[in-house]
Amino acid sequence: MITPVLPTYKRAPLAFDHGKGMRIYTAEGKEYLDFGAGVAVTSLGHAHPHLVEALAEQARKLWHTSNLYVIPGQEKLARRLTEATFADTVFFTNSGAEALECTIKMARKYHAAKGHPERYRIITFEGAFHGRTLATIAAGGQAKYIEGFGPKVDGFDQVPFGDEKALNAAITDATAAILIEPIQGEGGMRPVPPKTLRRLREICDENGLLLLLDEVQSGVGRTGKLFAHEWAGITPDIMAIAKGIGGGFPVGACLATEEAAQSMTAGTHGSTFGGNPLAMAVGNAVLDVMLADGFLARVRERGLNLKQKLAQLKDSHPDIIEEVRGEGLMMGLKTKVPNTDFVAAALDQQLLTIGAGDNVVRLLPPLIVSDDDLSEAVTKLDRTCQSFKSKA
Repeated sequence: MITPVLPTYKRAPLAFDHGKGMRIYTAEGKEYLDFGAGVAVTSLGHAHPHLVEALAEQARKLWHTSNLYVIPGQEKLARRLTEATFADTVFFTNSGAEALECTIKMARKYHAAKGHPERYRIITFEGAFHGRTLATIAAGGQAKYIEGFGPKVDGFDQVPFGDEKALNAAITDATAAILIEPIQGEGGMRPVPPKTLRRLREICDENGLLLLLDEVQSGVGRTGKLFAHEWAGITPDIMAIAKGIGGGFPVGACLATEEAAQSMTAGTHGSTFGGNPLAMAVGNAVLDVMLADGFLARVRERGLNLKQKLAQLKDSHPDIIEEVRGEGLMMGLKTKVPNTDFVAAALDQQLLTIGAGDNVVRLLPPLIVSDDDLSEAVTKLDRTCQSFKSKA
């Protein structure tokens, strides 16, 4: 018999009641150290007082009006995002997948408006994950997400990760853009080298293509810059974000240059809930914290500390940990035991982690993590590794 909640998730037998900062608790009071952050979502930890107050204040005033009217919080958040990034304009959504849908539509519309509707194809990369809609599963190209849902949405050409020769061969007169994650999250925490991102920018410029970035997981401070592509010193034409910008509240956005967005006129795209007053209040509160002096510098410091500690952990357990991957506070352990078993064993140590492709375990702590939290997490990871040896 099917369950009342559609059984599309393989859930751990665990429910949480409340949280504070880096820690989350069951109704019985059992404490867990959160190094998953709801898949890089609770960027400022649980029950952050500034976010709670911003949401409560807005909730007492107005929840929803729809985009038939001006939403002041949208105007404010869009202005702050454009001032802090490459972008000239922002479209707000409720999720990363919706932000990617807007990104894809905008790239296609850009070329159509210039008299080239045949230029609609987008090059993506093996191992990518861009969402669960029909278009974004086609963009990601992973068979396990596509199978059983009818014909694959046309318009995506996938090439091997890091293969420039294959990329150049895939460019045709029908190519509109290149879409890439600066760090593949679901695909196994694989960073794109800065020189590769710079080369992609050059290839796009040489061929009249748009560069599209999926920073849903890597963005909003996760790597120690506001967005991961900043490490390469390049700018995209369009970028999708979500997760961390809402700190746990559903918020996404598509950011674009004026050139890329000029064809998105009234009626070409829309959303009933996107950019609602509650979401905008929280998004602005997140930026209050993220853009404060010293915040991102501390993220960089904690990221370096975590990377060093994980390298030591790998040296201590070479039979369990094969490789340490990632940047900043977006780290992964490629394990020699099944990553699902490792995640479960870490849970026994009251540490939340998340699996990823290529047998990787993701470590995505809230960006407020302290050095003491990092030490505690690595101690728990050490015990997790030891637990496999005791079973051998």
